[in-house]
Amino acid sequence: MPKIVINRTQKTAQYYVENLGKGIELEMVLIPAGSFVMGSPEDELERSNSESPQHRVNINEFCMGKYPVTQAQWRAVAAMSQVNREFDPDPSNFKGANRPVERVSWYDAVEFCDRLSSHTKRQYRLPSEAEWEYACRAGTTTPFHFGETITSELANYNANYTYGAGVKGTYREQTTEVGSFGVANTFGLYDMHGNVWEWCLDDWHDNYEGAPTDGRAWFHDNNDNISQKKGRAVLRGGSWNVNPMLCRSASRDSNNGAERAFIYDDDGFRVVCAFGSTLHRESRQVGICP
Repeated sequence: MPKIVINRTQKTAQYYVENLGKGIELEMVLIPAGSFVMGSPEDELERSNSESPQHRVNINEFCMGKYPVTQAQWRAVAAMSQVNREFDPDPSNFKGANRPVERVSWYDAVEFCDRLSSHTKRQYRLPSEAEWEYACRAGTTTPFHFGETITSELANYNANYTYGAGVKGTYREQTTEVGSFGVANTFGLYDMHGNVWEWCLDDWHDNYEGAPTDGRAWFHDNNDNISQKKGRAVLRGGSWNVNPMLCRSASRDSNNGAERAFIYDDDGFRVVCAFGSTLHRESRQVGICP
């Protein structure tokens, strides 16, 4: 059986830490401003037409959660004052303080951001779809931020299936603790491929015809009251139980699972903030599959 060679290198990232109380922290990584080509090229293996047309997007600087929101972070914010709606402080099927929270609807994720914003006096929200893909790619143009294929040594997905020249691996059949593979992308983000699907702020669109080019969330109508929006949103990144093709940087969930009110065992999220506290530096490993 062929083997995939994984190269690892050290990089540095800037970040700040939000204290959620009782020793629970939320690490936020600085994502630098830049531009990128969003979507997949027509020759990318197992792509979808929803990833077209490719288009250049300009992104302003922002901060993004180093990991998907964990169950410990979710419980900490659940204890904060309600803004628009109640939510379950312990919704996850796969229990563990450092596992990503799952079984979270889009509305619950928005309420989490609203409570966190009210508590910290900083504006937290879900990422736009463009911000999510830009942050995931971290300057790369390959199907995955670590290269042309994916391996279960680098991510949590259904590794009974392969992508491109990849090989079968371990199908864990559940979530894993965030950051447990020890590999980040160039921006310093972990678990962007697999583990849990991640909610984005945007309304669902069948393709990128007419998509904004400034990185903002793309809505069908007035967005004055985000918490009351209806219909499908966007999920990104794939999850522990899906084929690796759905974990690509450009992949977009287009099934009923993206209905805002639906709850599944593989839906989570991470947050963004337009500005933060004093930034620190850290060193971490980047993995690359040739």
